Amino acid sequence: MSELNELLLSQFQYDLPDDRIARFPLAQRDASKLLVYQRGQISHQQFLDLPALLPDNSFLVFNNTKVIPARLHFTKPTGAIIELFLLSPFPAEQPISLAMEATGSAVWQVMVGNRKRWRPNESLEALLSTPLGNVTLTATWHDYDQSAVQLSWQPAAFTFAQIVQYAGEIPLPPYLKRDAIDADRDTYQTIYSKQEGAVAAPTAGLHFTPAIFDALRKRAIGYDYLTLHVGAGTFQPIKTEDVRQHHMHTEQVVYTEQTIRHLLEHEDAIIAVGTTSMRALESLYWMGTKLVRNETNPFRLDQQYAYLVPMAQQPSVADSLNAVLRYLSNTNKESVVAQTGIYITPGYQVKLCRGIITNFHQPGSTLILLIATLIGNNWKRVYTEALENEYRFLSYGDSSLLLP
Repeated sequence: MSELNELLLSQFQYDLPDDRIARFPLAQRDASKLLVYQRGQISHQQFLDLPALLPDNSFLVFNNTKVIPARLHFTKPTGAIIELFLLSPFPAEQPISLAMEATGSAVWQVMVGNRKRWRPNESLEALLSTPLGNVTLTATWHDYDQSAVQLSWQPAAFTFAQIVQYAGEIPLPPYLKRDAIDADRDTYQTIYSKQEGAVAAPTAGLHFTPAIFDALRKRAIGYDYLTLHVGAGTFQPIKTEDVRQHHMHTEQVVYTEQTIRHLLEHEDAIIAVGTTSMRALESLYWMGTKLVRNETNPFRLDQQYAYLVPMAQQPSVADSLNAVLRYLSNTNKESVVAQTGIYITPGYQVKLCRGIITNFHQPGSTLILLIATLIGNNWKRVYTEALENEYRFLSYGDSSLLLP
């Protein structure tokens, strides 16, 4: 990455009292507080006021991924419980949308709870009760070393999406320190979620309601969607003192031709709804850059790439996005499935995003680094003010509108 002063983990820590973590959502999604940071000034509002607070001609970009009940439990005859936490289809390049439509069987990479109690040659079985009758779900090892598991079911006509709805449990963030309840299937999901495949919600979007969307339309605030399937890596803590040595997780993202055209029309007014949308938007610029530079694997982005292209060789945003549109035209596609491992840390030059709507994140997390990249050291003022004004933190907490 770029030659900067050290970026130490200690610079991105703050003290988060346990009682400030929102373990349950508010009864009304849009009743949360909204901290507004605009060019160094901070004010305190309500989320219901968001549409009126956005700059004229703003264009919002939402992540319409849908959380799947990714925790599957199997009980062995001995009574031992084996948990499979679904991570991604295996191999990971397979489009998640297609993997969710699979019938009869599917192979997924998983994290295994109580792994030592599940032998490599052993099958696990669970009997699922569904409105259409019972289903038998079987798990066997596909690749033990890579933690890939084959899941098969009878009757085979069910899709994998249906199977996980019947068999799975919503995977709440570990810092909530509680088991999921039935209500979480609704509340830990945005109202516009559509594309199944995430194991964590894009939580900035949890505050949006039909009333908020109506108010956006009345103000002629445009918006569109992309899909980034949030992975479990989003909760992976940074363990290296130099944060740039952290190994960033990779997530699957889908861009449509329509969305890219809308971005071109509003390139100076794009506001990301959530850190996942910002990651996806910034990744798109660098994928277009790879196309402009005729590089291989343009739609696979690692965590280093954005820091390695000399400034003089970085195309304009318009040139980058147009390169992606040409690719779609030349390949007769309306969308592209990509993999991004982008790692946004201070020193990164933001390309598309002029602001962000986001919740308050864990100390020392990659998400704090992203916020610090956008608004600099003022992130500390924002978080201090939020703590002093009794904001609720993390996934089910309050929101902020950050406009550098």
